[in-house]
Amino acid sequence: MADLSWDVRSPLDRALVAGPYGAQDEAGVALTEIRNFDLMQVMARRGKAGEMIAAAKARFGVAAPETPKAVGASDATLIWSGPDQFLVLSKDGKHTMEALAPGFAGSASLSDQSHARALISISRAKARAMLAKLSSIDLHPDVFGVGAAAATSMDHTSVTLWRGGDRDGQAVFNLLVFATFAESLWHTVLDSAAEYGVTIGHSEKW
Repeated sequence: MADLSWDVRSPLDRALVAGPYGAQDEAGVALTEIRNFDLMQVMARRGKAGEMIAAAKARFGVAAPETPKAVGASDATLIWSGPDQFLVLSKDGKHTMEALAPGFAGSASLSDQSHARALISISRAKARAMLAKLSSIDLHPDVFGVGAAAATSMDHTSVTLWRGGDRDGQAVFNLLVFATFAESLWHTVLDSAAEYGVTIGHSEKW
């Protein structure tokens, strides 16, 4: 009987080449694909948004975001993805479909997006300037501070964008994109960042 097992591969497996790219001066942008994460979509059932929010508070110890923002819990990040819905980003199997389903039974529908999205972290001094080429979102720190989020588009591709905690005094932006569009968007991001110099890599931490 044929063995039908297969390896799970990153949607950027072919496109990501670790190392420097673009201008040879000090890299102004760092692009890091985050791998091996769990991502669950939680969407309130009709008339059940309040119950969904209460269930999220009971599960994570923080309120689910009701406006465009990302909220950190002890072992997960809750990211607004639209009215009455949010994403749960975690790792190590702590918040899988099976783990979340009992707490949200009756209040929300869940879907596993773990292998349907690519997650890219964008940082360093020129990250904001590079993203400004691709997004209509105002990313000025007075407007798009730590924790701000948006469901938007880049190069005609739907993305979820949010600002994480600063690193070494510089803003960090996180980008979720559907796996089928990840490679195309990756090349667009690389082209936009090339003039600043880029460091490319992948990690299991965000």
